[in-house]
Amino acid sequence: MNEFFGTTMPKLGFGLMRLPRLADGKTIDIEQCEAMTDAFLDAGMRYFDTAYVYEGSEEAARRFLVERHPRESFYLADKVNASPWAAKSAEEAKRELAVSLERTGAGYFDFYLLHALSARNVDYYENYGIWEFAAKAKERGLVRHVGFSFHDRPDVLDEILTRHPEAEFVQLQLNYGDWESPSVCSRENYEVAVAHGKPVVVMEPVKGGLLANPPQQVQDILRAVNPDASIASWAVRFVASLDNVMVVLSGMSNVAQMEDNLSYMRDFRPLDAAEKDAVERASRTLAGIEQVPCTGCHYCTGGCPKGIDIPSVFSAYNRYLVYGDLAGAKRSYASAVAKGGKASDCVRCLQCEGACPQHIEIASWLKRAAAVLE
Repeated sequence: MNEFFGTTMPKLGFGLMRLPRLADGKTIDIEQCEAMTDAFLDAGMRYFDTAYVYEGSEEAARRFLVERHPRESFYLADKVNASPWAAKSAEEAKRELAVSLERTGAGYFDFYLLHALSARNVDYYENYGIWEFAAKAKERGLVRHVGFSFHDRPDVLDEILTRHPEAEFVQLQLNYGDWESPSVCSRENYEVAVAHGKPVVVMEPVKGGLLANPPQQVQDILRAVNPDASIASWAVRFVASLDNVMVVLSGMSNVAQMEDNLSYMRDFRPLDAAEKDAVERASRTLAGIEQVPCTGCHYCTGGCPKGIDIPSVFSAYNRYLVYGDLAGAKRSYASAVAKGGKASDCVRCLQCEGACPQHIEIASWLKRAAAVLE
């Protein structure tokens, strides 16, 4: 437990971007979400995180959370996205708050974030007056705390926090796989937030699930220290052990993942010296293996003119790159193509690269994937 904003905040948060789906792959499994939510709250956890652009998430949260539990029993975080692919004008961006409140039925948001800030889109938030809009929403009682999520380099983060000291917290992508990454800059961004005295909400602690099943040599390092701990637990506990971390979001997609997370986060214990050393060695080992740094957020897919399911293509390709499983990678790729276009269909319009919070050179990676998997 840790103290922020005058409240005691349990360390584990429930990220609602990757909710379980029914067999059709589209419909959110409300029944399973209800079971996950009940277990989460029963364990003393409180923080739920959704966003205007998480398709179906806000409406689902109303059904499995807001309509079933007292409003004061949980914290709900939501986000406004002013990037061109989400809002075409200042009016559209500002309208998102009212829509999000209507979808969730929450009445107010405990935490409201300017979504996915980076050098590519920060001017939209400035020019549209979103900072001022959020401050007024706070004055009106529609939101209680204002911050932002961030995907870029530490110098950009420092500039934003210097310009906007009113930001009460910052949400960062932190995990041991990206800790020394030259593109994600997890450690450096965390240190900037600490220097500005801002509490940190962690996103992607398991790197879109990749750190729940990392390469075998990484797993061997961790299991040598504690053979009984789940592999995912190392990733979550690593970031939860950082001093300035307020809460760690885990995008749990089934009851089993919820049960695993609660098994070690209900009574959270920071990493000890031997465990920290193991994670550092695992991080160095992972950094030496080439793979596409995709977290499966799907921000890239909405405007693709060929309908390519880019994250699924990259997931299949990473199966080949990391595990050498060409047959399995091709099976996964076939499933990805069944949802949309082939990797070779890419016309290099590059809208996907403009939307990607990881700054991945998507077109180049699609070309490489096509060469191996088609």
